[in-house]
Amino acid sequence: MNMDSSKSEFYIIGLMSGTSVDGIDLAYCRFGLSESSIKYEVIHCETVDYDENWKSVFIKLENANAVDFCEWDRKIGAFFGKSVADFLAKFQIEKLDFVASHGHTIFHQPEKGFTVQVGHGADLAAQSGHVVICDFRSKDVAMGGNGAPLVPIGDRLLFPNYKFCLNLGGFANISFQNQHTMIAFDIVAANIVLNFYAQKLGIAYDEEGKLAASGKVNLQILNELNSLPFYKKEYPKSLGKEWVMAEIFPILEKYSLLEGDILASYCEHIAIQISKVVLENSNLEIDTTMLVTGGGAFNKHLMQLIVKKLAGKCQVIIPDENTVKFKEAIIFALLGLLRIKNIPNCLKSVTGASIDNIGGCIYL
Repeated sequence: MNMDSSKSEFYIIGLMSGTSVDGIDLAYCRFGLSESSIKYEVIHCETVDYDENWKSVFIKLENANAVDFCEWDRKIGAFFGKSVADFLAKFQIEKLDFVASHGHTIFHQPEKGFTVQVGHGADLAAQSGHVVICDFRSKDVAMGGNGAPLVPIGDRLLFPNYKFCLNLGGFANISFQNQHTMIAFDIVAANIVLNFYAQKLGIAYDEEGKLAASGKVNLQILNELNSLPFYKKEYPKSLGKEWVMAEIFPILEKYSLLEGDILASYCEHIAIQISKVVLENSNLEIDTTMLVTGGGAFNKHLMQLIVKKLAGKCQVIIPDENTVKFKEAIIFALLGLLRIKNIPNCLKSVTGASIDNIGGCIYL
C-alpha cells in the first residue's frame, strides 16, 4: 500500500485519546494544499466513549509489568483500529489516505528521555486496513525536546487569526506567535484534576462547573498551588500525569475538604495561571483574541473565571462545537500530512529540541 505524497488534496482521519480518559476522538478531514496555505474541512467526527473496563485498563497501565504493558499496547491498538473501521462503515467513507493517531499517553518524562503513547500502530493498521502514522513525540524527545506540545504548529497553520490558542483538556496548554517565533507550553493541569474529583462523587465530570461554582475557595490551598516551582520555570516546558500525582494531589488531599470546595479552589487556580500567562504575553495596546478549545471550554464556571481575570484585556472566543471538541484530532491529522510531506511538525522553539524535526512512524 503506497501513499502519493505529491497530491494537493488528502482525506485523513485524526485520532486522539486524551489524558482525561473519556474516549477516542475521530475526525475525518479533507485537507487542501496550495503554495501559501492549508485549508481543511471536517466532514465527519465522533467520540467513542470508553466504558469502565477500558478506563480501568488505562489507569492501571502505568503500574503494569512489562509483559502486560506490551500485551495491552497491542490490544489498545487493535481496539483503535476496530473503532476506525466502525467509523468508516458508519459514515460510508470510501476516500481515506491514512489515519494519524496520537495514541494514549501513559508515561511522559522527557527529562529522562522518554515518552510513551499506547495504541500500537501496527495493530491499528491491521485492524483498520489503512495506512497509519503514529508515535509523533519520540523523535523530538530523542532530539532533546519535550515532545510536547505538538498542537501549536496546527494553531499557526489552521488558526492564524488569533493571538492565543488555548486548549483546555487534561492539561491547559497555550500557543502564540512572538514576533516570528512560535511559543507554546503547558500552563497547568486542568481536566485531569477536575474530573478526578468529580468521579469521586460518581459522575464523569463537573457539568458546566456547577459543583465548583457551589463550592468555596480555600485560600491556603490556592496559595500553595500558585507557589509550585513549575509556574516559575521558563518555557519550553510540559506536564504529565506523574507531575500531577507528585505535586497537585498531595496539596489537594492535605486539608480533607469537600469535593465541591476542592473543585472551586482548583478552578480558581487554573484561571489565575492562564490569565497570568496571557496578560504577561499580550500587547495591551492592540486588540487581543484567544481561541479556546477542549472539553474545559464547556465548563461555564471556569470560563467565567478566566474572562473575569483577563479584565477585558483579551477577548475570549469559543468556536463551533466540532472545533472545540475535535481540534486536537484535526491537528494530529495535519501532523500526519506534514509527516508524509517531509515538513517539520515539531518546532524547536516550542519543545526545546535541538532542531525542528519530523515526527511520526508509518505503518503501510
